[in-house]
Amino acid sequence: MMQLAKKLFIVPFIFLIVFLIVVSWKNIFVDRSETPSIIASKEESHLLTIDNFAFRDLNKNGKLDIYEDSRQPTEARIDDLLKQMNLEEKAGLMFINGARVNDDGSIEDKPGKGLFAFAPNALKLVTEKKMNHFNFWAIPSVAALAKWYNLMQKFAEDSTRLGIPITIASDPRNHFSSSIFSMTAATFSQWCEPLGLGAIGDEKLTREFADDARQEYVSVGIREALHPQIDLATEPRWPRISGTFGEDATLTSKMGTAYILGFQGDKLGKNSVACMTKHFTGGGPQKEGLDPHFPFQKGQVYPGHNFNYHLKPFEAAFAAHTAAIMPYYGVPMDQTSENVGFSYNKDIITGLLRNKYHYDGVVCTDWGLVTDSHIGNTIWPARAWGVENLNTEERVKKIIDAGVDQFGGENIPEIVVKLVKEGKLSEKRINESVKRLLRQKFELGLFDDPYIDEAKAVQTVGKPEFMKAGEISQRRAMTLLKNDGKTLPLAEGKLKIYVKNIDPKVASQYGTVVDKPEDANIAIIRLNTPFYPVETPIMMARMFHHGDLDFKGTQKDSILQLLNTVPTIVDIYLDRPAVIPEISAKAKGLLADFGASDAAVLDVIFGRYKPGGHLPIELPSSMEAVRNQKEDVPYDSKDPLYKFGFGLSY
Repeated sequence: MMQLAKKLFIVPFIFLIVFLIVVSWKNIFVDRSETPSIIASKEESHLLTIDNFAFRDLNKNGKLDIYEDSRQPTEARIDDLLKQMNLEEKAGLMFINGARVNDDGSIEDKPGKGLFAFAPNALKLVTEKKMNHFNFWAIPSVAALAKWYNLMQKFAEDSTRLGIPITIASDPRNHFSSSIFSMTAATFSQWCEPLGLGAIGDEKLTREFADDARQEYVSVGIREALHPQIDLATEPRWPRISGTFGEDATLTSKMGTAYILGFQGDKLGKNSVACMTKHFTGGGPQKEGLDPHFPFQKGQVYPGHNFNYHLKPFEAAFAAHTAAIMPYYGVPMDQTSENVGFSYNKDIITGLLRNKYHYDGVVCTDWGLVTDSHIGNTIWPARAWGVENLNTEERVKKIIDAGVDQFGGENIPEIVVKLVKEGKLSEKRINESVKRLLRQKFELGLFDDPYIDEAKAVQTVGKPEFMKAGEISQRRAMTLLKNDGKTLPLAEGKLKIYVKNIDPKVASQYGTVVDKPEDANIAIIRLNTPFYPVETPIMMARMFHHGDLDFKGTQKDSILQLLNTVPTIVDIYLDRPAVIPEISAKAKGLLADFGASDAAVLDVIFGRYKPGGHLPIELPSSMEAVRNQKEDVPYDSKDPLYKFGFGLSY
């Protein structure tokens, strides 16, 4: 039997991603000195040798330009390159979208295969759109990805006018695929969800996680993380809670800081992964938990007048020097001079982010704010909330006027070019954004040596010590909520056990597995927090975990029947808070996991590991309490079943 999380979530969330167009304290970073480096690639075509050092002649003019000289100050290199760029090249820099990796690692525009056939061909976007930022969804293999990456960098060096290197970004790749917008870990080390890191509450572990993931990312050429997600989970129905650290601003600030330092280091450098921290100003307080990816959203609301509370984790991220910021789709209702989405909102981007916080890193929109997505015969509208009446050109202009630098999930740099040529946008304003985007590439060392060691990539991703650390995190995050009569831990090898939603082969390593609950001494069942799809023609929206948090009807009855038949240990995966008073009352033992294999869960149940987690979100006692709580206020439901921070141990 497949593990429950995989059984119930992998398939739908693969489709979900298809439709999207949707560290440890040791801080092991190699020397970041400013001395010029000998180019690592063995296939460099355009080299200049000066003072026994090799430099890349990126514009192929036979001389060493300032932007090509790693001995020069970064700002001087930026200014020199900016002067050489034409308007089309500047506009191309301001767009990032997904890219397809061919099975054999080639970069030609071959027909897409399978579920990810929709992804654009990066080579065409570089050639036709002058783009050089891309993000990945699925990859065929680490070897294919590494080969593709080097070929793309080689093409950018040899075949573009100025040789500007590409930057590759990714959503989280080191967790369970049940997380919205997380790629299945596959060959990457598999850790508990960020919510589990919040449950563990250990800054050192969070930094260790981020440093391990950083090494895996860098080895394959991923140099920008479209994370961490430091939204506060104050509305329990919101579908994106598993990607957060929970609902507490202080806890999230600590975890977010450790996370950013693990990926970036104390200073962005040639071994860093730049973090695009999201979603400014905090995406948690969605009215009724309805996510603003979709037209049925009702805006972000602040009935508790708690807007500033959601800013605290971002203040910590600024202090940690996050390289980039992503605003969310939502509309901060009645908090600014106009009710428009964050990336369209000048009060938010310029007034708050730029002027109050003096943030001068890259600001990139979330994906698909400008143009509609056509999915089969269904149109998924652009997330242009509050500005639906504006046309494409007006939307692009408003986003740039708001203070944003880059458009996520769009391939329309020609619109920026048109607006400048028509005098509706100044090239000076475009230069401000281009400087920020170039600065990040220079600081990451991409202009000096963007290539990777393909053999090392295969050796690094999924390295045994990374895998082991991830497996331990799954166990450490397990949170014990109830242990009636000290039933747990169970005696290993002595019991007849009935399992449901657990692989019997795995369970047989802990006891004798029986086919009927009546024949068992104890039953063990794995559950997932319920969700109820929104009725909408948009398929992706139906896959989001919206709606009530309690079990209903026959599903609830079957669970309670098992609990009434045999003493039962219940493990529930919390991607959102679950409302489970009846289940809690009848279970002999109750645990919460935040992304864990069957073996991880059983190791804790049978005492090989002690549960050490504490709830990073409260569990409400009823749906009435959920509906009555305030979307922007943490842990405020009436008489919660389990309070924030609760957690037992053996």
